[in-house]
Amino acid sequence: MIDTRLAPLQNWLKALQPKWQLDLDTLTPASADASFRRYFRIESKNPEFGTLIIMDAPPQHEPLDAFIKVDFLLADAGLNVPKILEQNSQEGFLLLNDLGNETYLAKLNLETANDLYQDATQALIKMQIASKPDVLPNYDRALLQRELDLFPEWYLKKHLGIELDNQQQALLQKSFDFIIENNLAQAKVYVHRDYHSRNLMVTSKNNPGVLDFQDAVYGPITYDAASLWRDAYIAWPEEKVIDWVIRFWEQGRKANLPMPEDFGQFYRDFEWMGLQRHLKVLGIFARLFHRDGKDGYLKDIPLVLEYAIATASRYIELKPLARILESTRVIKE
Repeated sequence: MIDTRLAPLQNWLKALQPKWQLDLDTLTPASADASFRRYFRIESKNPEFGTLIIMDAPPQHEPLDAFIKVDFLLADAGLNVPKILEQNSQEGFLLLNDLGNETYLAKLNLETANDLYQDATQALIKMQIASKPDVLPNYDRALLQRELDLFPEWYLKKHLGIELDNQQQALLQKSFDFIIENNLAQAKVYVHRDYHSRNLMVTSKNNPGVLDFQDAVYGPITYDAASLWRDAYIAWPEEKVIDWVIRFWEQGRKANLPMPEDFGQFYRDFEWMGLQRHLKVLGIFARLFHRDGKDGYLKDIPLVLEYAIATASRYIELKPLARILESTRVIKE
C-alpha cells in the first residue's frame, strides 16, 4: 500500500529543518496506537532537543484541535505533556518534544509499582484540581450508553456470534442503566479517558509523561483511577489495588477534591466505573480486529473479561450481566 502521507510529512520537516536542526535521514517510526494516528522520531542537533517526535494525524479521521486544546489545558495544570513546538493542522502534523520511550508498562513491577503509581496519583490529582465545567465535553448519559453498546454490538454479536433474545437484551439494558446511574451520580472532574500504563511514560523530571489525552471529557471522578489500576495490560492482586485506591482517595480528599467521606462508597464507585470501561473495551478490542484489522489487542481480552466478571459477580443488581459475561468465557475457552 502506498503511503500517501509520508511525502507531505517529509516536505513539512524539510521546511522546519533549519530552525530545529533536524537530521532528516534519521526519521523512523516511533509508535502507533489504536487510532489512525502514528508517531515518528527524528534526531536533532538542537542543544535543547536531542530527539523530537512527529505526530501524523490524518485530519479527516483525527483532527488536531482536541489534542492541542487538552495539551495546553494539562500543561497549565502542571502535568508533563508533550510540548507543541510546531503545528500544521491543515495537513495533520505536529512537532513535539520527546518524552522518551520507557512506558509505565515496561517498568512496572513489584519493586517499582508503589513509586510509579504515587507519581501517577499526584499527576491525576493535579489534573482533577484544575477541573472546570463547560471546558471539555460532558461525559453524559448518551456517551456512556454509546460506549456500553459496543459490548453487545462488537464483542457479543460480531466477535462471538452471540445473539441475545429479547429477555436477555432487557436484562442487559437494566444492568447498563444501573451502571450509568452510578457513573452519573459521581462528582465530575477532568477525565483523561485512557490513563493507563501504555500512555504514561517514565521521565526523569515531573514523572510521568502523559500521552493520548485528546479524548478527554468532564466526567466521573473515579474513571481515570479505574483505567490506571484495573489496567487492560497489567493486573495486580486485589489487596494492592485497594491500597493504591485508598492512597488516591486520601490524597484527593486532602486536596479538597469532591470525594465521598466513606471509602467503601468510593471503592464501589471505582468498581462500577471500571466495569463500564471494561465493557466498552471488550467492544473496542473486538472492533479493532473485525473493522480495522488490528489483532494485537485480542490477547488482552481475557484479562478485561475477568475484571468485568469479577465486578459484576460482586453486586446483586449486576448478576444477570455476570451470567452473560461468564457464558462468553466458556465460548472463549
